[in-house]
Amino acid sequence: MSALFIAGAGTDIGKTFVCAGLLRHLRAAGADARAIKPVASGFDPQAAAASDAGVLLAAMELPASAENIAAICPWRFAAPLSPDIAARREGRSLHLAELAAFCRARMAQAPGPLLIEGAGGLMSPVAEDATGLDWMRALGCPALLVAGTYLGAISHALTAAAAMRGAGLELRALAVSESPQSSVSLAETRAALARFLPGAAITGIARDAKSQGESFRALAAACGLSA
Repeated sequence: MSALFIAGAGTDIGKTFVCAGLLRHLRAAGADARAIKPVASGFDPQAAAASDAGVLLAAMELPASAENIAAICPWRFAAPLSPDIAARREGRSLHLAELAAFCRARMAQAPGPLLIEGAGGLMSPVAEDATGLDWMRALGCPALLVAGTYLGAISHALTAAAAMRGAGLELRALAVSESPQSSVSLAETRAALARFLPGAAITGIARDAKSQGESFRALAAACGLSA
């Protein structure tokens, strides 16, 4: 079993898009790859299939039933806010120990590669006592950092990479997910990140479906995931 944490340099940056693409690639190659999205804000049960968990389930060829959603995303909150604030508005709370315990149990049970998608950006609070970085550190598994191409994305990605490395985490690769209507191109963003992160494995993921197959193959290889 191999586990990979999918972290974001920011919010709404393409983590689910990248995670689902990796899932589809690995499963098509014969791997029994799975994914979990333990924490989600802005969840609408009436639109479960369009939620992050629903998208991941579709990539695993599973229906977005209430049971399946709960199995991979046990902490779901209605407000589109950081999970700690969204939970508090519902009179609920989430702590790092229970979040990490859920992930470790799934890691131990996984028959093949397990992708763990984070919530929000790297330093977003995900629990009463933890940010995304704390969550990653508690699990100790290698990580894939997802960045965008919007104006400011390079700064956000470099800051996130520095924080991860400073915390002693293994940054396996970066996925640059093309941001819709960005004024900065995918190639320009990737080239800039390569200049400031020499030696890092950086894969660009275009929104053009024709090029995604090769991109996800390269990304899987960079992350050390295989069938």
